[in-house]
Amino acid sequence: MDASNSTKEKTRILTPTLIVFMVAMILANLGGHMYGSLEPIYLEELGASVTTIGLFYTLSQIVPLVLQIFGGWISDSIGRLKAIAIGSIFGTISQIILVLSNAWGWVLVSSMVGSGARSLVGPSFDAFIAENSSEHNRARVFGVSQMLFGVVAVIGPPIGGWMVENYSFKTMLAAAALLYIIATVIRLIMAKRSSKHENTVNERVPLTIDSLKSNLKLMIGLVFAGGVISWIMITDGVRDIAFGISFNFLSLFMEQVVNLSIQNIGVLFGVFGLFSMAFMIPGGWLSDKFGERLGIMIGFFLNFIAIGLIAILPPSSPVWMYYIGFSIAGISIGLISPAYQSLISKSVPAHLRGTAFGLFSTSLGIISLPAPFIGSLLWKNFSPQLPFAITAVVCLLSIIPVWFKFKLPKTTIPTTEK
Repeated sequence: MDASNSTKEKTRILTPTLIVFMVAMILANLGGHMYGSLEPIYLEELGASVTTIGLFYTLSQIVPLVLQIFGGWISDSIGRLKAIAIGSIFGTISQIILVLSNAWGWVLVSSMVGSGARSLVGPSFDAFIAENSSEHNRARVFGVSQMLFGVVAVIGPPIGGWMVENYSFKTMLAAAALLYIIATVIRLIMAKRSSKHENTVNERVPLTIDSLKSNLKLMIGLVFAGGVISWIMITDGVRDIAFGISFNFLSLFMEQVVNLSIQNIGVLFGVFGLFSMAFMIPGGWLSDKFGERLGIMIGFFLNFIAIGLIAILPPSSPVWMYYIGFSIAGISIGLISPAYQSLISKSVPAHLRGTAFGLFSTSLGIISLPAPFIGSLLWKNFSPQLPFAITAVVCLLSIIPVWFKFKLPKTTIPTTEK
């Protein structure tokens, strides 16, 4: 590809490669959204108590802590598409175990195996999009990609709820596994062709222990430098604790406290996904036009309102009030997500992006590791609303460091992008 074509590809919002990439991501994650929002209810059906569910989510975070940084480093070394293909093999095995599970312990095994997929796919997804965009439109590319990706959050939960209500959890899980296998085939084909068609923006680092040490040393230096990366780590760590305390129990809250059916819970999460998807492009445009911190601040404030509604509404409140809360929460994610991804990608050198996204996931996971178990204790010993109230307050307070500290230097970190 010559320089003019390369520039043209970078200025387009979605290149043909990105379109195929997003199709595979949609298929793979449609099944995940069919099941993910209902997972606490499935665990309860398999005999897990609220405390056990909190322990489940705490234990399920341990393996990703070990794998996330390695996943990002492998992505930096062998290429984004190849890393995603390898991760998808782990994901397929995880899906099969989940379909065959007959106790919550097997669901935990499935989650741990699936960590291999998430650890490779997650950092590679963000880094691949960053490499297939230019700096002036990066937040918009993230916004468009997240909007397309958001389709699964709109249709997945309602389909999952409908299948569980009319058939069974097993039927829904089998359908989800089939979608993931189709996505894996597409990813394997893309990986096979990646040597010719993957748009690399830098020389790949060698897959050696020395290169891993070098990448980590550079990233840790950025984390402790006191700049944007440091404050992203701090604020997102605190926010992750707050969300870990409450959000793993959201569908259980809607079933046990609000008394909604599983199908209605699926529709509620679909509404959240719809508004999240609808605001991804405006969120990206807002960040490109006025800076990432504005979108993040507005998103945090909307998070405070949405989660605060869940915390203060009496259980007998009309269902439409919860729809308003989930809609506002969706808007907040639509504003925050592309802004955060764009800010991180601009704050680190191009050849470290995979490691950076992996390090963020790992560090935040370590910080929030006990949060689900703490949330279950707050639920049992105080009230189901208390974890959500804590999350709402943390979102409001997070606005302060975002305003003062989320500022990129006038001269950005040099990369090899053209």
